[in-house]
Amino acid sequence: MAGRPRLFDDQAAVDAAVEIFWRKGYAATTPQELADELSIGKGSLYNTFKSKANLLSLALHRYSDRKLQALDDELEADGPVRDRIRSALAMLAGIGVHRRGCFAVNSVVELAGTDGDATTVPQQLFDRIEQAFKDAIVRGQQSGELAADRDPAVEASLLLSAVMGASVLARSGADSERLQRVLAGAVASL
Repeated sequence: MAGRPRLFDDQAAVDAAVEIFWRKGYAATTPQELADELSIGKGSLYNTFKSKANLLSLALHRYSDRKLQALDDELEADGPVRDRIRSALAMLAGIGVHRRGCFAVNSVVELAGTDGDATTVPQQLFDRIEQAFKDAIVRGQQSGELAADRDPAVEASLLLSAVMGASVLARSGADSERLQRVLAGAVASL
């Protein structure tokens, strides 16, 4: 005997989970709130996603995939490398779009040391962001646009730190001008 067919879209539910976890945080989000926001029953929530922690893991993976795609789009666009890096930093920090900070950074700050995926998924995202910045810096150095005497790995780490710091500042309510200064300083170091 086959079970009843699902009356909801799993992927849309994960997208909605990204939004609620990002907005409220993991600890402040109850399973009932998740079920309500996803417009499913609590039983369906657990039958489909197994646990709140598993749904967080899926949400972090979804967020990471989307951020990496957006980052690739920014860094592969036409124009000077420095401008593309500046634009990528602003996109990653959410400047002018929202004041929630980065979902991955927020999750690490909230859950580091208490949940494996809440730490490992963001760490993988941060590693890939840093590598994308390093690759862009190398291209900029090869084209002569960026200083060739700088270590691309060090500069990429500084860019990652700047965007993570800007994300925390954004979450704390810092104004857009301050966030722009942080990121402009990081780009100027190139």
